[in-house]
Amino acid sequence: MSIITISRGSYSRGKEVAEKLAQKLGYECFSRDILLGASAEFNIPEIKLVRAIHDAPSVLERFTHGKERYISYIRKALLKRVQQDNVVYHGLAGHFFLQNIPHVFKIRIIADMEERVKEEVKRENISAEKARYILKKDDDERRKWGLQLYGIDTGDCQLYDMVLHIKTITVEDATEMIYRTIQSPVFQTTPESRKILNNLLLAAEVKAAVGKIEPMLNVTADNGHVNISNIGASKKMNPHVLAEIKSIAEKIQGVKIVIFSGQLREDDHRTVNPFHNI
Repeated sequence: MSIITISRGSYSRGKEVAEKLAQKLGYECFSRDILLGASAEFNIPEIKLVRAIHDAPSVLERFTHGKERYISYIRKALLKRVQQDNVVYHGLAGHFFLQNIPHVFKIRIIADMEERVKEEVKRENISAEKARYILKKDDDERRKWGLQLYGIDTGDCQLYDMVLHIKTITVEDATEMIYRTIQSPVFQTTPESRKILNNLLLAAEVKAAVGKIEPMLNVTADNGHVNISNIGASKKMNPHVLAEIKSIAEKIQGVKIVIFSGQLREDDHRTVNPFHNI
């Protein structure tokens, strides 16, 4: 049982690899549909969110802390979707949101620009010049989004376990190579890796919920113990706001105890941070 993420550019054949691989493994294959949940929580149409992803992030900028809220919703939606394993995800920043989960196999699919241009010309019935312009713009925007939203360069090979160049290696070759590699014990789910995923999901659910009140919070979880701290806070938060945040967090399934730390810690409710040595 494993989770596979495939990062790809437009017309790099990454979607084909993802779909063939999922069929061969008997896994679920998905991509943009996790945006449905994010667009619903943002209360904006999915098409606008999709457009914002492929163009400048102007949609998110209209919302207070839009970047932080968007990331928290996408993270929660993706973690929830992959929780049961046996999935291939070839969408937005899967390698970023699923970092540090041992049974996630992170792959980057690339292809020569000229091959991508030929594919774009064939599918869209446009000139090679226009196809090249569109592809370069799309690549630039994807990279910009990665840097602006997640602080990562999607082209950095260190983010991935495997980088495959579709040229001499065909789609079928790539599918077979990934299929063989995923059989390795390294990428199989263990109780320890399952715990890491569950903790990340619980933290993401809490952050998405309390982020409607205060988006600039850092949330971690360990076996139901949730730690909430303020990012870059210079003063303590209003006690009534803290109480509301705690009340919201405690209602989420799986939460056993909520602990405030750092600048959020109240003088009369000081507790030891159980995550100090984690």
